[in-house]
Amino acid sequence: MIPVPPLADVVTEALTGVASALEGPVHALALILALLLVLETGRAASEAARRLRPGRPRLLAVAAGALANPGRAPEFARAAPGALAEQAVRGMAEARATGRPDAVEDALADYELHVQRRLDRTRMLVRAGPAVGLMGTLIPLGPGIAALGRGDVAALAGDLRTAFAATVLGILVGTVAFALTLIRTRTATEDLAALERAARVPVDQTAG
Repeated sequence: MIPVPPLADVVTEALTGVASALEGPVHALALILALLLVLETGRAASEAARRLRPGRPRLLAVAAGALANPGRAPEFARAAPGALAEQAVRGMAEARATGRPDAVEDALADYELHVQRRLDRTRMLVRAGPAVGLMGTLIPLGPGIAALGRGDVAALAGDLRTAFAATVLGILVGTVAFALTLIRTRTATEDLAALERAARVPVDQTAG
């Protein structure tokens, strides 16, 4: 009769196998998150350079000018401090040209949705970075402890290097993404306030 291993041993082996199988994908995912962070940081740097450009007009003046002259809206919109604000200014001017009272409010609502989608990207990194980093830290510790039991210090050192690298990468992704989220939230709130003020100006005043 073939001996049946205890249930606890079966569960342990299954969990160990799953963790070992996840090691490569988790570390690859950590690198992907780092690349996404680099991409978002580059976008934020480009937006900051555009926003801090000397002589840049205030968004309120840009939006008011576009609303007063819908035909020149693309020209005014190019002076907006960011790509989303530029798109919003064009949308508001097109909406004002339709003459519908609620059209501009719809354009502002679309702007808010676009801002939320952009913020969701860095919010995802805030959560996923440390979580993936923790997984990438814990998974190599199992084989490392096993190597320590065998007296294989070299294997233990390699596993610890991998674990610590995953920890650092995960914390870096989460921290930088959190900072980007705060900055983008503040600037988007300021831009939305300026757009709403411009939208409240009556048509005859913007035209003047």
